[in-house]
Amino acid sequence: MTRRFTRSSAIVAGLASAALVLAGCSSQGGSQEEEAALDTPTYKIAMITHAEPGDTFWDIIRKGADAAAQKSNIDLQYSSSPDAAKQATLVDNAIDQGVDGIALTLATPDAMKGVVKRANNAGIPVIAFNSGIDDWKDVGAMSYYGTDETIAGTAFGKRLNEEGAKHALCVVQSQGQVALETRCQALKDSFDGKTTKLYVNGEDMTSVQSTLQAKLQSDSSIDYVATLGAPYALTALDSIKSAGSKAEVATFDTNEQLVSKIEDGSVEFAVDQQPYLQGYLSIDAFWLYLSNGNFAGGGKEPVLTGPAFIDRSNIDDIAKYAQKGTR
Repeated sequence: MTRRFTRSSAIVAGLASAALVLAGCSSQGGSQEEEAALDTPTYKIAMITHAEPGDTFWDIIRKGADAAAQKSNIDLQYSSSPDAAKQATLVDNAIDQGVDGIALTLATPDAMKGVVKRANNAGIPVIAFNSGIDDWKDVGAMSYYGTDETIAGTAFGKRLNEEGAKHALCVVQSQGQVALETRCQALKDSFDGKTTKLYVNGEDMTSVQSTLQAKLQSDSSIDYVATLGAPYALTALDSIKSAGSKAEVATFDTNEQLVSKIEDGSVEFAVDQQPYLQGYLSIDAFWLYLSNGNFAGGGKEPVLTGPAFIDRSNIDDIAKYAQKGTR
């Protein structure tokens, strides 16, 4: 440990000599720590997601994963595709490369069953996160980190009741993704008003804006737009303005820009699933498992990272982290 001494003209030469001895010990200790760090095994972990291009949610996931990888001497290899078949191919490639572990999302569980089984047969542990809370055990993953989408959607619908909403438009940016479909259905089931589902092309924000604008212009009864990701909430604000609509906006998930919109009242609230935590835990879990045989949840229960509401009552606590791109 490095020690600090208060110096003054009264310090004698003997103390100066002692300080040099202590400094030498400290230097030796630092060298030993560096050697110990070099002896830590390097694990190669693949993280493969269904990320849509340009969706800032996944940037937050990756920051968490990168932080865990750096801490634990992990060689992290990230890849993604919103196309289920291509995502499965990316998993296949990781297996062929002989990685030590695979963290993946199960937006389309049926498409991933075969490659997860292949990974298991190859002795490669698989951790699911973010999507597939109802399917990870059947698919063959070791554990799961993420939010419960049914609980999140239910909470969203009940919050709309409290807000006095009458007609909610649930905007789905990728048809068939289990997490998104579950959110919308749970919202509808718990909301006392009318719910309309609108599918948009999440990979084309110009198309999202025009599709949403056209829907708002054709149905003036819509008083709340519920989006399933922060970028789509921001686009919804533009669509509402262009359509001359008076609808309010609320969303699932956040980013730095979305946080500022909650601060100024443009967006009413967001349901947070802590993507940074999902990324961090899913990678750190491999270090624990590979180095010490630990795994969370006992292989039977998911580890929940949400949901939680973010609104003007707590936005100041979130904003300082959003500026760093971690919330």
